[in-house]
Amino acid sequence: MKRRQFLTTTAITAVSFSLIPRKVVSNNFPLIKPPHLQPGDGVGIISPAGATFKEDDLNIVIEAVKALKLVPKVGQYALDRYGYLAGKDRERTSDINQFFADDNIALILPIRGGWGSARLLPYLDYDLIRRNPKIICGFSDITSLLLAIYAKTGLVTFHAPNGFSSWRTAQTESFRQVLFSGEKLTFRNVPDPDDANRLMRVKNRIQTITKGQAKGKLIGGNLTTLASIAGSPYLPDFTSAILFLEDIGEDVYEIDRLLNQLKLAGIFDNLAGFIFGQCSNCSADSDYGSLTLEEVIREYIQPLKIPACLGLMIGHLEIIETIAIGIEVEFDANRGTITMLESAVSKP
Repeated sequence: MKRRQFLTTTAITAVSFSLIPRKVVSNNFPLIKPPHLQPGDGVGIISPAGATFKEDDLNIVIEAVKALKLVPKVGQYALDRYGYLAGKDRERTSDINQFFADDNIALILPIRGGWGSARLLPYLDYDLIRRNPKIICGFSDITSLLLAIYAKTGLVTFHAPNGFSSWRTAQTESFRQVLFSGEKLTFRNVPDPDDANRLMRVKNRIQTITKGQAKGKLIGGNLTTLASIAGSPYLPDFTSAILFLEDIGEDVYEIDRLLNQLKLAGIFDNLAGFIFGQCSNCSADSDYGSLTLEEVIREYIQPLKIPACLGLMIGHLEIIETIAIGIEVEFDANRGTITMLESAVSKP
């Protein structure tokens, strides 16, 4: 996602990030797991970021929710518009807070990403959220909500489909297994059908940056969004974490800039493992030389000497797996797998 306006490369910015106290990104609340989903549970549909310009897009989301055997409830401001945003900040936040307070809601589902979720972080009622744990999911710009809620409450959140995702069979099955059944899954790249008659795998390949295995809490999301709140009190503690990142539509030099911002903010200092998923439509800019995405990632990550890989199918894809933020996992950089060591939801 193009967000050049959020980033600067001046020496002043570099110095300011280098002076950020490490404790600013850590609140260390006890882990809270939301109750698992059951047929008949209520779903609060929200628009925390970009505006939904077509009412039929909302109708499609409602149909998807009903097909999951859940009951949709549309937020009061879900179809509002304030320029490119889905309404004013406090109104969009109001829908989130009200759904967390609603005993009939078990899942909070954004319609789409875009931009704007980070503007809501100061207005969320984190005490209310901590007292009323529910599943909140999404990806892309929703990363800021997922990380802030986890950081400020300890609630497990989910890098998972937005409402207006494809909801194809594989995506829906992952969603059901993690959020309804509470299963502990292993995530790995599946073979592309185009490779069925080949002697070797050409597509959906893993590139190991540093060999090894690691255990730790899984934290991450969209790189641009995460970098935009670096240095704020809305990021969790990354100590001993397995960090996963993905992005879309950024030139390689911009990925370089974003990774450098995370480095200056100290986010790479004490990681247990590193995963870079997919960077959809990310290409080298000929005006800036010929560094590849792999070269840039290796330059930042290899010196850390932690298990790391590139190419897991996490990102802006047709099939979006449901990945829990905050739970313990085992990461194998050789095989490119993430294994959940605990259920992400609570069951009676």
